[in-house]
Amino acid sequence: MSKILVIDQDKRPLNPIHPARARQLLSHKKAAIFRRFPFTLILKESHPDATVSELRLKIDPGAKHTGIALVNDANGEVVFAAELKHRGFAIRDALTSRRQLRRSRRNRKTRYRQPRFLNRTRPKGWLAPSLQSRIDNIKTWVKRLRKFAPISAISQELVRFDMQLMRNPEVCGKEYQQGTLAGYETRQYLLEKWSRQCAYCGIKDVPLQIEHIHPRAKGGTNSITNLTLSCEKCNLKKGTKNIKDFLKKDPKRLEKILKQSKQTLADAAAVNTTRFALLEALKATGLPVETGSGGLTKFNRQQQGLEKTHWLDAACVGISTPKLIIKGVKPLLITASGYGSRQSCRTDKFGFPSRYVPRNKLHFGFQTGDIVKAVVTKGKKVGRYLGRIATRSSGSFNISTKKGLVQGISHKYCKHIHKKDGYGYIA
Repeated sequence: MSKILVIDQDKRPLNPIHPARARQLLSHKKAAIFRRFPFTLILKESHPDATVSELRLKIDPGAKHTGIALVNDANGEVVFAAELKHRGFAIRDALTSRRQLRRSRRNRKTRYRQPRFLNRTRPKGWLAPSLQSRIDNIKTWVKRLRKFAPISAISQELVRFDMQLMRNPEVCGKEYQQGTLAGYETRQYLLEKWSRQCAYCGIKDVPLQIEHIHPRAKGGTNSITNLTLSCEKCNLKKGTKNIKDFLKKDPKRLEKILKQSKQTLADAAAVNTTRFALLEALKATGLPVETGSGGLTKFNRQQQGLEKTHWLDAACVGISTPKLIIKGVKPLLITASGYGSRQSCRTDKFGFPSRYVPRNKLHFGFQTGDIVKAVVTKGKKVGRYLGRIATRSSGSFNISTKKGLVQGISHKYCKHIHKKDGYGYIA
């Protein structure tokens, strides 16, 4: 498992320790559990003169998931990893629903109100709430990890695709001067765009080749909109044929390819929209920030023979990536869940009020979103349960565990493990 984060009595971050060492400290009562997620110990003594190895925080931002890793640059050891799931689409859907309800409510009134525009100003650097939440989530976790780990530098994947390199593989720069990265940016873009499968037959998990939709021999260009992925068999079979002749017996696939070739990646667009705002937020921490491209991340990962996951991509971000040491690292899975809704009532599908929402969110010392441990000793629900709770004013709670939802657990059996902080966790 990942190493355990440690702070001393004065809440200064120390070197992460092995889980076995953490168990010894807890059994000898030299330390206590300070936080469950991420799991952090606090020592009962102060260590102002302790030698601390500096760590680098690496971030691989994505539209849906962001990979996070703490890497020791001196020896290449990955000491902590996490995958953060964003809630941008949930925010977008909630705003759409609110807009529809308000519009419906206004239309039910007989008095017409003209729209106003003087109150619709936006500050400089404004981002849509669904995009801003992504930046805020990353800022929150950077701030938290800095409290518990000796972080001295940050690496961020700034661009998913280096468009300059895609246009000109001869681009200068100390990263590319050997020519080993040529083609990685274009290939990475195409793999994402065409879902890592052959565009002509749909086969997966085979070596794929970059193929021109309109053949070069008949005037086709190297533009990214004229490129796709093909297995060797389909590539040889198509040759220099026009795609309309090659797929004349499969008009549905032909229409799909021609349509998809002109499409942009929505996720890539979201990342590109927020990349520089995130960069400025990271620079505001006062730590040196290193940036790299998605193609460079993939190059580093393939050079070290690592599988593709969000946290391993994060560990491979930047030119400073050393030879990584990964021993039993289990990433913490984080889901941004928010702090709840401020709606005073719920509505049905037609927008009419259907049920009342209580104002009081705290019941018997618990609130929806807390992570608790319940040990039920009698009744139909005898057993141990650990998970996120949904509270009721009656004191009968629901607990979402790994195995499913357990209903009707009394508050008397519940004990706090982690207070609600806007995120859900799977360790």
